[in-house]
Amino acid sequence: MIALAGNPNSGKTTAFNHYTGARQHVGNYPGITVEKKEGTAHLDGRNIILVDLPGTYSLTAYSLEEVVARKVLAEERPGAVIDVLNAGVLNRNLYLSVQLLELGMPIVLALNMMDEAESQGLKVNIKRLEELTGIKCFPCVARNGNGLTDALRAAVELAEESKGRVAPLEISYGNDLDIALKEMTPLVEDAQLLTDFYPARWVALKFLENDAEVMERCQKANPEVREKLTAIVERVTHHLKSTLDTYPEAMIADYRYGWISSVLKNGVLENVEEVFARADFSDKADKVLTHRVAGPLVLLAVLYFLYFVTIEIGNYPLGWLETFFGWFSDKVGGAVSSPGLRSLLCDGVIAGVGGVLGFVPLIMIMFFFISILEDSGYMARVAYMMDRIFRIFGLHGASIMPFIISGGIAGGCAVPGVMATRTLRSPKERLATILTVPFMMCGAKIPVFLLFVGVFFNKHQALNMFLFTLAGWAAALLVALGLRRTIIKGKATPFVMELPPYRVPLASGVVIHTLERTWQYIKKAGTVILAISILIWAAMSYPGVPAEKEKEIETQVAAIEADLSLSAEDKAARINEIENSDESSRLANSYAGRLGRFLEPVTSLAGFDWQTNIALIGGVMAKEVVITTLGTAYALGSVEDDDAPLKDKIANDPHWNANSANTMAFLVFTLLYSPCFVTLLVIKQESGKWRWTFFSLFFNLALAFLAAVAVKQVLG
Repeated sequence: MIALAGNPNSGKTTAFNHYTGARQHVGNYPGITVEKKEGTAHLDGRNIILVDLPGTYSLTAYSLEEVVARKVLAEERPGAVIDVLNAGVLNRNLYLSVQLLELGMPIVLALNMMDEAESQGLKVNIKRLEELTGIKCFPCVARNGNGLTDALRAAVELAEESKGRVAPLEISYGNDLDIALKEMTPLVEDAQLLTDFYPARWVALKFLENDAEVMERCQKANPEVREKLTAIVERVTHHLKSTLDTYPEAMIADYRYGWISSVLKNGVLENVEEVFARADFSDKADKVLTHRVAGPLVLLAVLYFLYFVTIEIGNYPLGWLETFFGWFSDKVGGAVSSPGLRSLLCDGVIAGVGGVLGFVPLIMIMFFFISILEDSGYMARVAYMMDRIFRIFGLHGASIMPFIISGGIAGGCAVPGVMATRTLRSPKERLATILTVPFMMCGAKIPVFLLFVGVFFNKHQALNMFLFTLAGWAAALLVALGLRRTIIKGKATPFVMELPPYRVPLASGVVIHTLERTWQYIKKAGTVILAISILIWAAMSYPGVPAEKEKEIETQVAAIEADLSLSAEDKAARINEIENSDESSRLANSYAGRLGRFLEPVTSLAGFDWQTNIALIGGVMAKEVVITTLGTAYALGSVEDDDAPLKDKIANDPHWNANSANTMAFLVFTLLYSPCFVTLLVIKQESGKWRWTFFSLFFNLALAFLAAVAVKQVLG
């Protein structure tokens, strides 16, 4: 059985009459006054049963026609569907096609009224439409039968090949709805709610669309699960209302039309300007923001502006927090009598976690501007625009979103970035994307770069942050090119990207998104970073120096204090020198110090001393720990200026200076080396194989080290 679907007035009934002639019967569906048409078509000596579905604009239960159409599709399960479209208004008619694909129906597109469309100056690139959608498409004129036989033959062949089922299309509906769908789909699957007829994700989607018929059927089947699904819908609905002043149904429609728009503008309609003569604001803005030349220039300007404003504004509260943590450390040190506990609190917790929390104002400002870009719809344009560039390097245009999420426009995280690669259909392009997104300037790397750039490139902080971000992009793309030409070879697949309309971001939405992300950063500092800081402090504090060395130092200090020939100032200076030497010895003799010194003969090629080695090893757990470790190392390694901000200690360290090749090599290594521990686990989860996890770990380490050595040797 083959079904005919289409919008009202698309010519579907004309096509049905041409196929069946007098071989049809008309009646009503049982119990309802919706017309039911069935007939028989002759094709190559065979009789093909055809069902003419009621004309509908969608498959959501807003009308009886829509309920009937999808019930026939799901329960009677035709072998394939011929979707009849008015070629003159593809942007509207393809909306039903998208829903048929989401339902997992094998479909063929019959582009009807092609003669009228061409008379209006519309040119449809059929081949391009097939490439982007993966669907067989046929230009037709139903009133004289042109193209209809070819469409029917293709539908019959597709029905025989697919057995009536294909993998459902999964469109991204934005972060909020995607998260809800990922939470709801397993509930539907486990409870087997309507899954005999519909894909589980489709059922979850109907809940978000407030589909009364599906919700009622689920209530009868399993009230408990229905209640859980409804609770999730209510939560996300409230969130969308408070952040974007919209609701799930509107968001879903926007993203579907965005998907359609991206298809049509990607070479399907060859004279877009004529077809969309009355372009709305989004179309007019896109002529600039997605232009081949102007678009990338605007993107670079936006990225530079983001860093410029962040640094110019954020440096003030950054200084205030540094002063606060110095004061707080001094107060805690004075209140705690136990040397061990005082060292843990001041040198481990406050110096470590405080160093990370000090960057909260800058991170918050950055998240604020990123939220504006996301809520306005600009991020989707970046993805669409970058497709041409990504194809050069063997990546898919859809790879851009994982890159952006991971920190392509700084402040992201590689963990959700790797997970976002699920939208890529090609396993090869997906794997190449998974392995390269960790090169982005994630939010965990930003404090490291802000610290060193603020110390050594004070006059051009924004420019240098901007250039390091571009360096991450360049590294990711070049590595992707190498991978796609060697160990991950494969054919490129077409790119379709949903382009939601531009919106003016709501102030409340921007504030909520900013606070949510900032809280995640703070929570990480107060949990994961705190735990790692304590471990690193312990590794840097024990086993200490031998008892004989301690007695020797005590004897030296006692001798200086008893020397009547020395002034009080001279005594203080000599004792301070001995104590500094003692603290340095303690750190060098610690477990972490021993490991750092063990690696130093090799890492010295890149200009890394043993303290730097310790910090970078800690960064494998979480990149913020690089700051934590440096703060602890400076706190434990010296008693001089112990309350000074970390940036002042780094500025006064002879190992680092404004023209030091060591600094540049360190920053290049930090940008490129191993993903953090959590990201490595997610790479295993998404790639399905441990070998790619170890590849990401060791390949990135090797690449980063070679790049750092090159920088050191060239600049040093």
